[in-house]
Amino acid sequence: MADLPELPQDFSYSAEHEWVNASAGAVTGSTVKVGITAVAADELGEIVFVDLPAVGDTITAGETCGEVESTKSVSDLYSPVTGEVVAVNEAASDDPGIINSDPYGEGWLFEVAVSAAGELMDAAAYAEATT
Repeated sequence: MADLPELPQDFSYSAEHEWVNASAGAVTGSTVKVGITAVAADELGEIVFVDLPAVGDTITAGETCGEVESTKSVSDLYSPVTGEVVAVNEAASDDPGIINSDPYGEGWLFEVAVSAAGELMDAAAYAEATT
């Protein structure tokens, strides 16, 4: 990808194109928001439906925890962290297009009280892996 969208530098990223709004060292023991990257949103195209984990669900880093459906395809959503889901973004469920228009802000998907981080990269490493 020649023109990689600008990445928030203080976020962490998974190889499966999910983000966590904390640096990799600050993830464990905190509550973080999770979403998909602009790279994933661009590749999916117009997102029309999301299936998110429920509040109270325990999710495991590297395992599927939902789906993102676009006009092109359905893609599994992988958790970048292990922990308990404490909130879901109802706005993203009601209007999945906000994931395309603001993937790092209003398009967040769910919040997790983290017990363990998965394999996460900083923005530079993620950018390198996706080019």
